[in-house]
Amino acid sequence: MPGMVALRYNPILKTFGERLLASGHAPKAVIGATMRKLVHMIYGIVRTGVPFRADFCSQKLDFQDGI
Repeated sequence: MPGMVALRYNPILKTFGERLLASGHAPKAVIGATMRKLVHMIYGIVRTGVPFRADFCSQKLDFQDGI
């Protein structure tokens, strides 16, 4: 469920999910990749103590390859 909600409301993960769907991934694979990316984002926030900023890596998102 968190992955599905993140795909709908988080602008970074929404763009990520749309890109994976456009490249031909299965919908459940997109949800799984989103969950993994969400866990990495949460871990980074907890580890650094810096609040979440939606515009932090949106410029770099276009250049990412793979999952």
